[in-house]
Amino acid sequence: MARMPTLEEPYRSRAIPAGSPRYWSWLFAARESRDPLLGIYALAAEWHALMDPGTEPGVSALKMAWWREELERWSSGSPLHPITRWLAEIRGATPADASPLRQSLEAAAVHAAGTPLERAADLERHASALYGAPLVAAARLAGSPAGSLLDCTNALACGQYLAVAVGAYAREARAGRTPFAVDELLAAGIDDAALSAPVPPPPLQEYLGRLLGRAAGHFSGAAAALRREDRPALRHLLVLAELGARNLNPPRRLREHVSLRDLYHAWSAARRATPDRRHEGVLD
Repeated sequence: MARMPTLEEPYRSRAIPAGSPRYWSWLFAARESRDPLLGIYALAAEWHALMDPGTEPGVSALKMAWWREELERWSSGSPLHPITRWLAEIRGATPADASPLRQSLEAAAVHAAGTPLERAADLERHASALYGAPLVAAARLAGSPAGSLLDCTNALACGQYLAVAVGAYAREARAGRTPFAVDELLAAGIDDAALSAPVPPPPLQEYLGRLLGRAAGHFSGAAAALRREDRPALRHLLVLAELGARNLNPPRRLREHVSLRDLYHAWSAARRATPDRRHEGVLD
């Protein structure tokens, strides 16, 4: 039997940092989902690094343009980057559908450019492109069922977007960015000075609390949206929903160590996804 290729460092450790929700979701994913999930997480990690306020906008724009070309090369079977080459190896000769990843890359480019989210009504579309589309791409690469995939990933993406925005808003604001919907900020009487303040003033505190409540609802909705018959193959999505909800109060920064608490909750979520197959050792 041919030996499967291994995703090289540092892409692997950036894709699934130890102790992160991505790590646990990958660890407890169905066997056929692990390699596609690792590769897609690796791509997303590269793009999200370009969204960081510390990245110079011109550099970010140039690298985003290169990635647009790379996705076309991947679709045509001639990728250059180690991540897309690895994905091509594990997939085989079948051409890849890069459309969900194109959506995610464009959403990342919009964020990196500092383009504000004008209306709260646009949040679901933007979040789904940024955080949900990569999960859709991974599921398609793995051949996972599509029945309730979109409903689940859309809800997960909204929860993830809100959680990240609440946790990083001050740093984004100091870089001149507004991660929240402008119409909501205006309605709540929150200005740029409030977003940059060392201690959030009461209106902002109240607004952040509401966003965390909405995020919790999205994570709960993601778990409920995934149909029973789809859960064994997509149990990594349940892990993301479980950990997303449990790490909201207060939002937790990425850990550099393994949390036994998160390990337990991730294992429990994955186990519940396969109640009728426990004797088969599916969590291997």
